[in-house]
Parts: sequence; C-alpha cells; structure tokens
Amino acid sequence: MPRFGEGRGLPYPAPMSSGTPGETSAADAVMDKVVNLCKRRGFIFPSAEIYGGFRSTYDYGPLGAAMLRNVKEAWWRSMVRLRDDVVGIDAAILSPAAVWEASGHLESFTDPLVDCRSCHERWRADQIEGTCPRCGSTDLTEARAFHLMFKTHAGPVEDEATVAYLRPETAQGMFTNFANVLTTTRKRPPFGIAQVGKAFRNEITPQNFVFRTREFELMELEYFVPPADAERWFDYWVHERLGWFTDLGIPGELLRVREHEADELSHYSKRTVDIEFRFPWGWGELEGVANRGDYDLTAHARASGQRLEVFDPATGERYVPYVIEPALGATRAMMAFLLAAYQEDEVAGEARTVLRLDWRLAPVQVAVLPLSRKPELEGLARQVLSMLQPSYQCDYDVTQSIGRRYRRQDEVGTPWCVTIDFDTLDDQAVTVRDRDSTAQVRVPIAELLEELAGRARRPELNRS
Repeated sequence: MPRFGEGRGLPYPAPMSSGTPGETSAADAVMDKVVNLCKRRGFIFPSAEIYGGFRSTYDYGPLGAAMLRNVKEAWWRSMVRLRDDVVGIDAAILSPAAVWEASGHLESFTDPLVDCRSCHERWRADQIEGTCPRCGSTDLTEARAFHLMFKTHAGPVEDEATVAYLRPETAQGMFTNFANVLTTTRKRPPFGIAQVGKAFRNEITPQNFVFRTREFELMELEYFVPPADAERWFDYWVHERLGWFTDLGIPGELLRVREHEADELSHYSKRTVDIEFRFPWGWGELEGVANRGDYDLTAHARASGQRLEVFDPATGERYVPYVIEPALGATRAMMAFLLAAYQEDEVAGEARTVLRLDWRLAPVQVAVLPLSRKPELEGLARQVLSMLQPSYQCDYDVTQSIGRRYRRQDEVGTPWCVTIDFDTLDDQAVTVRDRDSTAQVRVPIAELLEELAGRARRPELNRS
C-alpha cells in the first residue's frame, strides 16, 4: 500500500471495502484523520456539542469559517466579478408555499424511504442496494416517498394561510426575480444570475461528515440563453466548472463527469451531468450542471400571471429563455478541497501532516513567527504583521519552538511562514519558509509584500 502523500498521485489509497458492514478500510482511516484534524484545529465542530450534539449539523470554527469564506469568494470571483454577463443577488430564505407549488417541489421533491426491520434504521432506498448498511439485513420495508422540505409558519397563527418553507435550493429566488433583474440591469441572454446562501433539506440519512447535511450553503448560477444555444452553453459550463476545481488544486484524476440517466433526472431537467469527486468512500457528486429548459420561468409565469420572457430585437419576437444551472455546495466543496490537500510525509526524518491547499483557499495565508518573546523581536514582528494584514489572512504565533510552529502551520495549510529572528534587528530582513518545499529564503522587509505577491501569482508553486 502506498504511503500517504507519495508523489503527485492520489492523496489517499483507493477506497477498499470487503462489503462487511462496520469494517474499517484504509479510506475510512484517512477520513477519520481529516475529521479529527477538523475538530482538533478548529475547522469544523459538532453543533451543540455540549448538549450531546445535534445530528447532521456542524459549526465552522475559526479556521473553518475562514476557509469556507475563501471557497465562496473564489466562486464569486470566478462567476461574477470576472464576468460582465453575470450579476448577483441575495434572495430570502423563507418563501410562501405558492413558490414551491409552482416550481413542482411540493409534489416532486421527495426521496424513497425504507426501514430496516432488524435494526430499525432508516435509509434512502436508491443508495443501499437492498441491504442495510448498519446491520447487513435485507429485511426492508417497501419504499415510500419522503418529502425533503422544511415546513414552518410565518406569523403568530399556524394555519394554511401562513405556511412557509425554508428553501431547499437558492434557484427559485433567482427565477422569481428574473423580471426585476432584467429591468434593473438591462441584461439580455446570454446572461446569468448568481447567488450564494443557505439551503435546507430534511435528508433521510445525513452522512459522511459534511457531505450530506440538512443545513448547508449553495453556490448556484442560473444562466439564461436562447433555446437554440442551450446545448452549447451546457458544454461550456461543464468545462468551466471542471477548470475551476483544477485551478484551485484538485488533481484531475480525482474528478470525473457522469451523465444522468433518463430515470434519474429531476422533474425540471432536460439534461444533467454531475462533476464527481473521488471521496475516500468512492465517487460522489461535487457539482451538478443542469439544463432546466424553460420549466421554471414558464411555471412561475403561469402561476403568478406575470410575463417572464425576453424580447429579441433581431427577430421582433418574445421568448422564454432556457436555463443552464451549475450548482455547487460550498460546504461539500470545502470538504473536497480538504481531502485533496491532506497528506502525510517526512521532513528531516520527522513525520508531518500537511494540507497542500491553494493559497487562495488557505484559512491562514501567512504566519508571522517571532523567534522569541524578546520585546525587540515581538515589536518588529507586530510591525510586519500590520504590514501584511491588509493583503493576507495572517496568524501570529510565538508559542513553542520554531519547528513546532512550522508543523502547526503546515497542518492547517498555511503556505508561507515569515520568521523574525535576531539577525532581523541588524539586516531588516526576514526568513520566508514555503510550506510544500520547506525551502527558506531571506527577504528584506521592504520587499516582503512584493515577494509574497510573486508567489501568489504562481499558485503552482504551492503544489507538489
């Protein structure tokens, strides 16, 4: 079996399973290490842990909140800031039942539920192949439809008139605001509306850490195109989204594209592909790209009585555009980036754990490390920290030996450490250490920002 972190191949051994429920595999061991790292270093905590926890919900600690923000900002930069054909909105989480009745969710947003008669655990029928993953029994109930939406009431009176739902996706807010965006931005197809925000699904079997939870964050784009151009734009967005993951450091061999069969398409979809990631337990959906056709705009126009269409001055005709939708879970993406980055290797004969995160995703980008607590060193280190903070997410650490501090930063993915030592007092230079190569160079403080900016412009230096 290969050692963890060997070469540029998989960051973990291929998933192994004997098919025996409860048996631990090498892939399970890697997953356990990443989960433990997340808890121990402040990436992700079990929610309400002091009360015994609340199943399927997680809180993002100091490092996790920073990394999750970086993932969302990287997506927003790629999908909105660097494009002139996409605008962003932030729609409400709560919405009336009429929205979900028109969209088809009240009727169709269900999963098949089965119960194990032996251990009484509940499962999604389409994911267990007729065998209970917990006890191995095949004595299961008949599958029945289980609705995934969270229902509540808006206002002091609980009756049918006050029924509201927590959104299971962010898409519908973009469709119901289609006319508003057209009017205020004067955009015309092809153009897109993007959104990042919370979504909620009452999953039957939340599982695999933050891979499937009942509360999560989505990053979705609704890209409106002339119907005749839908397939071309569909292929375009599949290519673009694959490139986003590889640009941020996920090796291509950990990604694949899987076409949905006709019997698994969502009720609104004309075509869907999943960009899948090789998780420790096997291939799993990372992002979906769907051709939703004109289903949503037509359905909301019919239900609301409002016209949701565009005018083509070239033909003098009005039409309802088709929609190409790339949809990605921010929390699931963060998990994939962590798994792809996790490695164990040796430095000078000493074992270390390292997250080889792209600097744009790293929760700490630069660590400032004074060699000792001497006031003259700490004073100068604080000046360096203040100089770097406007440009980078920084950490300041003066506890324990410099070697231990380097290891702590490696473990959370910090690409660069800046050490202030006693020579700095004389030569006004600092030592910059690279996380992946562990190489160290001496850089004048006056040139430090330029040095780091040069490394940031070459993200390939942050991989090995």
